[in-house]
Amino acid sequence: MTAAALLAGLAGICAAAAIVELLAAPRTAGADRGALPRRGRLAAMTVLAARVAGRAGMRTPPAALRARLAAAGTPLNLTPADVMALKAAGAVGGLLPAVAMMGTLPGRLGLVALLCAPAAGFLAPDVVLARRTRARAARMSHELADVLDLLRVAIQAGLPVGRALSEVARRCNGLLAGELRAAATRLGLGARREQALAELVERCPAEGVATLVAAIARAERHGVPLAPALEALAAEARAAQARRLRDDAARAAPKIQLVVALVLVPAVMLLVAAVLVQALG
Repeated sequence: MTAAALLAGLAGICAAAAIVELLAAPRTAGADRGALPRRGRLAAMTVLAARVAGRAGMRTPPAALRARLAAAGTPLNLTPADVMALKAAGAVGGLLPAVAMMGTLPGRLGLVALLCAPAAGFLAPDVVLARRTRARAARMSHELADVLDLLRVAIQAGLPVGRALSEVARRCNGLLAGELRAAATRLGLGARREQALAELVERCPAEGVATLVAAIARAERHGVPLAPALEALAAEARAAQARRLRDDAARAAPKIQLVVALVLVPAVMLLVAAVLVQALG
């Protein structure tokens, strides 16, 4: 790739950013100015891109994207429209360098780059959301057993569900405790319990959370005791955690053997060879 092609790609990216800024400039006055420092530069750029996408005719995406965004923890307070705007901006940002490099790549690699670069830019936000969701699910699964035990103790002490969630969240740290605290706050502000628990399930991608909410709903609907169900769920969560630890240990064993075969064995052989050479000399 020549310097001229590189500079042309950079100029195209800068021109696209300038167009976004100019199109969104008339609506950045007033109340939005006070929001920019609070959300940060990246969030401000997202807001601008979302406005440009709205002017281009993009509408609110399906509820599936909203659910995936909630499961990822709503990073930077993004909305589904913001994510769609980022996907469109990523596609344009991938297209411009591909167009600039088409003439410099050998054979059909230029056409491949022209097709793959916009697709990669469009799918990049989905990949980031999926990685955040997996990380949050792993951390919440690690915290779930302790949270269920504390919730069972609070229920057995006679506390209602909302108060029990609040007490557990106050005594625990972590992602799951934070989501329980938010759910308890919504219940305290008068939100319907079904809606608050449904939002809790959306924002907690760990497997046992949906089962916990179903157990709470079943206990309230039929009047059955909740503590035995929580005890069983806690035991199941600990068993699942033990299985994950065993699986991680099983996957680590080949890696350790590979390190031994590639690093330790050659080092020992070199040491033995050095001793033999010294003895023969």
